Amino acid sequence: MNATKPLSSQNDLTVTHVLAKLLERLEYSALPVGPEQYRSVVTHLVDALSNVAPGNALGALLDTHPAAAELYENINYQYAGLCRSPLDQSLSAEQQARQAIARAMRQPTKGSTNGQS
Repeated sequence: MNATKPLSSQNDLTVTHVLAKLLERLEYSALPVGPEQYRSVVTHLVDALSNVAPGNALGALLDTHPAAAELYENINYQYAGLCRSPLDQSLSAEQQARQAIARAMRQPTKGSTNGQS
């Protein structure tokens, strides 16, 4: 009979840290990354993050690994929204989007006669 090793403690972030670091390397790689490799790392990291208890250690890991933090927000969006995104950055993006929409609404499209014949 094969003895199985019990699952690691929820507070042990070693595997999660390695996967987060690997995801960062893939995200910012100058060389093309195969989709299967990327998907595999993301799938394993999602699984690892689901087994980690929230707390300061997880927060510190996510603070130093932006790609993992974004993934964490995405898998927990239904509970907390974009809880890790800086508010100033989010607000600025929303304001820019509103301005772009307003400009687009003011500009007539090419060939448009605004209902005049």
